[in-house]
Amino acid sequence: MARTPQPRHITLGGRQAVALTREEYDQLIASRRQIGGQSARVRVLAQQAKRTEQLLRDLEALIAAQGEGCGGHVRTSSTTCPESPATRTNAAGACLRCEVAALLRRHRDPEA
Repeated sequence: MARTPQPRHITLGGRQAVALTREEYDQLIASRRQIGGQSARVRVLAQQAKRTEQLLRDLEALIAAQGEGCGGHVRTSSTTCPESPATRTNAAGACLRCEVAALLRRHRDPEA
């Protein structure tokens, strides 16, 4: 296993400093560039995650606001379609709103 290089401490103009070889300096600059690029990618991913989370919240609110009817069926006080999942799946006019609501719940709470 390679030994970790120990920095060479020097005093320059009465101030403590660390001396680097040209190769060490070049490696340091390359590492800083890589970290900068990764940081930018992480920032973009965080923004996308926030937008996606907001989209899910908006979809949930939209679905909840459409509570007066469920594919022509009377809704119960629960958030699921009064029909069984098998009936909804086999029916020609499956309740898309209920399917989307179930999908959102599954992704919001993976253990459900």
